[in-house]
Amino acid sequence: LTSIINYVDLLKKEDIPNPKAQEYIEVLDRKSQRLKKLTEDLVEASKASTGALSVNRERIGMNQLLSQALGEYEEKLVAAGLTPVTELPQEEVFVRADGRHLWRILDNLMGNCVKYAMAGTRVYLDLVRWDGQVTLSVKNISAGQLNIPPEQLMERFVRGDESRTTEGSGLGLSIARSLTELQGGTFRLEVDGDLFKAVVSFPEMK
Repeated sequence: LTSIINYVDLLKKEDIPNPKAQEYIEVLDRKSQRLKKLTEDLVEASKASTGALSVNRERIGMNQLLSQALGEYEEKLVAAGLTPVTELPQEEVFVRADGRHLWRILDNLMGNCVKYAMAGTRVYLDLVRWDGQVTLSVKNISAGQLNIPPEQLMERFVRGDESRTTEGSGLGLSIARSLTELQGGTFRLEVDGDLFKAVVSFPEMK
């Protein structure tokens, strides 16, 4: 796969006047990159579900991490026609988790919104502390009909739409759940009509 990607890159640098050939190269580039992403997701999903990933827990501020994620996704949210609405505690709240894995959970949840939320709607991100837990909920209106139960959405290679026109691998939610549980947290999904809600909770750290 690496060789294919490298040779496609070399082809892209060649001066090829044939527009059809240029179109074919773009398709090769797009498909090979998607295959690379799928392969990486599959390896990570396997490691996360079997507990083969190392976990280095530290004190992490959730307000700051969520703000960073929103900054990273600002352009993508705008391009997708989505408006983020956040509700955060006035003071920073902390959890004990692995920063890399926690970031990947947020990345997967935000990426899920960009891929599947209905354009022109809001994405709600609520962070609350309650009864010794810090809980993040991410809610959006699905562009496609959510025709399967939430438990099935967390299985590997399952997506909420059947058209498969987006670049999703069907592994994002499975990886997010495995990484959450690997760090001692809980992960659940709720579906109410076209409303999709992901809830991630970790024990609060003072």
